[in-house]
Amino acid sequence: MTLHHKSALNLASMLGLRTTIYKVNELDKAREWYSEAFRTKPYFEEEFYVGFNIGGFELGLLPDPENDAPKGANVLSYWGVNDIEESYAHLLKLGAVTHEAPNNVGGEIMVATVFDPWQNLIGIIFNPHFVISQ
Repeated sequence: MTLHHKSALNLASMLGLRTTIYKVNELDKAREWYSEAFRTKPYFEEEFYVGFNIGGFELGLLPDPENDAPKGANVLSYWGVNDIEESYAHLLKLGAVTHEAPNNVGGEIMVATVFDPWQNLIGIIFNPHFVISQ
């Protein structure tokens, strides 16, 4: 098997985004904040992890008692929304801070990013062209 062929096999086995994890130093407060922010309750709750099912994808909260993990804007996960302005305003109302206000990135596609109270970067996207394939 050549390296190129092996890479093609590995790429074919990629199934898409499954989990985005945010590290937080106040797991109980974060669970409540994310419950309100995403308007859903967790399906899994333990002292070592809280998991939410967001449209078939996992949003996980992982305790980081020291909260010393570096945070930054070098990796973005965008959560799909039906109304970018309403979703953005909802997150700000809950105490998120603007990183990038809603803006058009081509056609009808709009994106925005905010920092949660633990300095994790949350992206939201309105993309009427994206369809989840099976």
